[in-house]
Amino acid sequence: MNTSLTPENIKKYNLRLWKLLIGGMVFFALFIVSIGFGLFGDIPSFRAIEHPKSNEATEILSEDGKVIGTYFVKNRSNINYSEISPNVVNALIATEDVRFLSHSGIDFKRTFTIFAYALMGKKQGGSTITQQLALNLFSEEGRQKNYFKRIIQKFQEWVIAVKLERNYTKEEIITMYLNTVDFGNQAFGIKSAARVYFNTTPDKLTVPQAAVLVGIQRGITRYSPTKNPERSLTRRNTVMALMVKADLLTAEQFEKEKVKPLDLHFNAATTNDGVAPYFRAVLKSEVRKILEDRSITNNGIPYDLDRDGLKITTTINYDMQVYAEQAQKEYMKILQQQFTNSWKGRNPFKGMELQIDQGIKRSDRYKALKLEGKSDEEIRKDFNTPSMLTIFTWKGDIDTLMKPIDSVKYYKLLLRNAMMAMDPKTGYIKAWVGGINFEHFKYDQVKMGTRQVGSTAKPFTYAVAIENGYSPCFTVQNEPVTISNPGSPDWTPRSSGTLPGAITLQKALAYSQNYIAAYLMKQVGPTAVATEAKKMGITSDVPIVPSIALGVFDASIYDMVGAYGVFANKGVWTQPTYILKIEDKNGVVLYDSKPTIKVVMNEEVAFVMTRMLKGVITGGTGSRLSYKYGINAPTGGKTGTTQNNSDGWFMAITPDLVAGIWTGCEDRAFHFTSTRDGEGANSALPIYAGFMKRVYANPNLKISKADFEPPKNGVSIVYDCNQYQQPEQDTTELDKKLGF
Repeated sequence: MNTSLTPENIKKYNLRLWKLLIGGMVFFALFIVSIGFGLFGDIPSFRAIEHPKSNEATEILSEDGKVIGTYFVKNRSNINYSEISPNVVNALIATEDVRFLSHSGIDFKRTFTIFAYALMGKKQGGSTITQQLALNLFSEEGRQKNYFKRIIQKFQEWVIAVKLERNYTKEEIITMYLNTVDFGNQAFGIKSAARVYFNTTPDKLTVPQAAVLVGIQRGITRYSPTKNPERSLTRRNTVMALMVKADLLTAEQFEKEKVKPLDLHFNAATTNDGVAPYFRAVLKSEVRKILEDRSITNNGIPYDLDRDGLKITTTINYDMQVYAEQAQKEYMKILQQQFTNSWKGRNPFKGMELQIDQGIKRSDRYKALKLEGKSDEEIRKDFNTPSMLTIFTWKGDIDTLMKPIDSVKYYKLLLRNAMMAMDPKTGYIKAWVGGINFEHFKYDQVKMGTRQVGSTAKPFTYAVAIENGYSPCFTVQNEPVTISNPGSPDWTPRSSGTLPGAITLQKALAYSQNYIAAYLMKQVGPTAVATEAKKMGITSDVPIVPSIALGVFDASIYDMVGAYGVFANKGVWTQPTYILKIEDKNGVVLYDSKPTIKVVMNEEVAFVMTRMLKGVITGGTGSRLSYKYGINAPTGGKTGTTQNNSDGWFMAITPDLVAGIWTGCEDRAFHFTSTRDGEGANSALPIYAGFMKRVYANPNLKISKADFEPPKNGVSIVYDCNQYQQPEQDTTELDKKLGF
């Protein structure tokens, strides 16, 4: 039976409905207010919104402004709106928030019609760009998985989004969004993404490239161009189609762009990969020390290089760094094969039990097993049990089944190499290659490591002799010399490849004659030579003994390059420098370098030494630089080979560049079997040749082929042997008997 509602009942129900509606609205308003006050979880303050926390990567820049690497927890570098291509902005708006420019942070039409959009085939989510930014900035863990927490989080986003819209322009919001979003492969922010995926900058991103990066946001792994290139390509075209629909791309351009390949130029964002990894590791320690020593802080808090977005401008030249690494890789493959062939039919490990045991104990595997509490017997058994290991080779890493002890032996016979190049006039280091592979071998051999320098130390003795009045044309009998050293046995150096008869100092240095170096040492004394080496920047111990004439002491490539820079820079030592300035994320300069400069040698002496070192290249042990490798620019140099061919060196000077290269095994007990292969002219010089060929071929580097300039006031030391008159030699035995 139907009963009609009375006017009283209608009024009663309407009142209840209005109470329910108003009550719901009041409850919702109170709910939003309580969220704003942080009752359901912290909401960032206005100050926090003005200064949002973000883990910004510290960028390491080359002298020419290129990013050579980053220090990061999240590889993020912030940029301004003007540095972002309009293609990126258009792709983002068309895909993620087509009404971005018209809403005030919350798109209610979009929010309440998500399901309708889905039925219509639209792939947009429910959050605006502003809401997504709110989540990126203030939620470390991202989307909550718990349904109730997720609802609360959504309303928190609303509150933060409204605050963002009130305090920032649309351009600022979209810039912040693109600076904070995760693009996968350790690329956080559009600047890192552009570099990682396309090796470019955000302002140069094309429509297809922008569409690829925006497309990743639908699913970092699913649409990753490196892991799922086909899906990424399809998603890219979908993004471009949405741009057409939003009138942000013409249909004609879409048809043209959609057939193009992804064309990635992928550069992995890790601390191991990329250029100059050894340099970046040393730089990080140095920057920390600089900031600490000078008490440079971030409002009283020490700077965190992995989070605070500093910018470190270095002296490294990007192209030269690449050339140095290429030259190393190119020749070390060849040299390693020579080394391996030299040991065929022989046992390099005979009598090397101590070295192998030391290698085991230095390994990460041994240290890990020790931490696990394994006994020595258990560790020995582990090292003799085949395991799957990743091994470095010059053809690339290989995964192989191998006993760990065999991997220790393999690495003992693996040649290492390092190189540094510097502008002698400024002290600015242009290239730094600290080892052969940073992922496998972390130890830097440019500055941190020292090795015996061999004959590359001879110019220190010759320089002292020139300072004491000797001419390069002075002639000495090339015969054994014995030097008495108080408190030590007499020293008589051996020599190989001795040139017979009397030879000039010029020729003696060119052919690295040990007897002549010993003769000069006897004349000037070890104290003067050790003092000279120290004045020229050698920081390691140089013992005051006669044998330093032949380089029995250890030094770093870093110090040796600085020392040879004195010859090239007219007697002036300029401190090798690799940091130009350190800035905070706002561009405020925290530190800028002021290299130390000292006059340590007479300009005439330095110039004469450049002539003598040129003789090493034009007609001595370094002559293959010209006749074999075609480097004909005026170059001075010195090869060095230590006892048993354990270390090979080549030092080179030009007016614009000084370089040092070292090659040898990790342990000096392992070495070349012949001087022919192990001498510095074969194990180090070719890498310099490969480097300089590339340098000279690049006119933008402006490395001159000019000769060394003589002193403006002339040179009083006779170095033209056609004009030289030999002074009287030492008194004869008859003279002594007669009392003269």
